[in-house]
Amino acid sequence: MMRRRLTIQDIQPLPVPPDFVQLAKQWCEDQSMLLLVFVWEGYDLFQKEVLSTIPWNQSYEELERSLTQNFVPIIRRRMTGWEPFDVEHGPYEFETREQPPAQSPQYDIAFVMFGDRRIMWPIEAKILHSDGDVSKYINEINANFLKCRYAPFSSEAGMLGYLLKGLPNNAFTNIEAKIPCKLCAHPELPNRDHKTSEHKRTVPSGKPYSVDFRCHHLILKIAEAVACTTS
Repeated sequence: MMRRRLTIQDIQPLPVPPDFVQLAKQWCEDQSMLLLVFVWEGYDLFQKEVLSTIPWNQSYEELERSLTQNFVPIIRRRMTGWEPFDVEHGPYEFETREQPPAQSPQYDIAFVMFGDRRIMWPIEAKILHSDGDVSKYINEINANFLKCRYAPFSSEAGMLGYLLKGLPNNAFTNIEAKIPCKLCAHPELPNRDHKTSEHKRTVPSGKPYSVDFRCHHLILKIAEAVACTTS
């Protein structure tokens, strides 16, 4: 088996980065609220500029990837440009890479700190063809986030569910039952389909990652939301 060799980021090793959420307190009193507002405001614009132009009476290939690739630049437009981070589509997580030929984990979306690109607040996206279609969504949480393969340097991260058919509350009920976990409404986002869950992660031996982990669940209505606004 080939050993894991250096990446460019390993050439000039830096101290272990602090938790993203702790850093976030320096520029956002309520930790991740700043990031989440950018995502939700981006979604409003995404509906208007992109989703409303798509004929949803047919199916599409690579729907998850193409939605996300269109969504990320719109999120960036909601930012001021003064934040100490950027939002990116498809950045790699080199910290948890395995031996070759395995490829480093790749996030759908991540907020990345300018000062230390190892520090990322990731968001994974999954298509929900119906409000009961949550198995792949749940697997991302259990197999990746809760095992520290994703978000090693952040004690929070997000899951996006692109909901094509059904009700967000039904999706939340199914997610809660099948992880299993307790989903709680976000107190600062009462009018959004946004809940949180608290978990204990399995941290690899010798790693400084946070055991406590909060997952944000954002259900974005896609096809049906457009149908309602255009009817």
